[in-house]
Amino acid sequence: MISPFLLINRHKKDKIQADPEISEPGLPQQSELPIKINKSLMTAKPITTETIKELREQTGISIMQCKKALEESGGDFEKAIVILRKKSGELAAKKGDRVFHSGTIQAYIHSNGTVGSMVELLSESDFVSNTDEFKTLARDIAMHVTATNPKFLNREDITEADRKTAEEVFAAEVKDKPAAVRAKILEGKLDAYFMEMVLMEQPFIKNSELTIKALVDAASQKFGEKMAVGRFRRFKVLEG
Repeated sequence: MISPFLLINRHKKDKIQADPEISEPGLPQQSELPIKINKSLMTAKPITTETIKELREQTGISIMQCKKALEESGGDFEKAIVILRKKSGELAAKKGDRVFHSGTIQAYIHSNGTVGSMVELLSESDFVSNTDEFKTLARDIAMHVTATNPKFLNREDITEADRKTAEEVFAAEVKDKPAAVRAKILEGKLDAYFMEMVLMEQPFIKNSELTIKALVDAASQKFGEKMAVGRFRRFKVLEG
């Protein structure tokens, strides 16, 4: 025979488990439990077809990659642009060991007919280099060269003689600065000067938020091929 005492205790236990208002001593009530809220879902902006299209038009990168960047940024348009640029640089670095087999040479002549430039833009295949978009990119860079007159293609092209000449000029400007910071100031001036002289580091004249390198990297990401400016030359009437 089951003891009446055990039946009473079992009835009380079942009542506690069944009744949501009753809990064991020392445990928090259901209303007291912390509620976890996903803040990213609350702050995320809606990702519309129009937003994806606008991002694609601004960056030239595929719709799928633009959509992924917007999802990663929680719908923030500006952050999505940063994400795409970062990925463009990373993908360009991964393609570094690939070989060029094709390219195009495009020119830009200013409307006054006295100054112009030619640019060689390289690619892995003629499938890419024969596209109008690739040729337009080369012409845009040629126009940029005409406007900004860079002296070097990459930072590595700066010769020791070029650096020494610049150092002599800027050394005179910092000679009265405290010795402890003089070298740092000089290096900063040299860096800023050569940044203006190196084509790949210059801000693109059509979009100052992009350097020429970032512009080429974005095109490389879009086409899926390694790309690079091979050579450039600027001409001006009566200028040797």
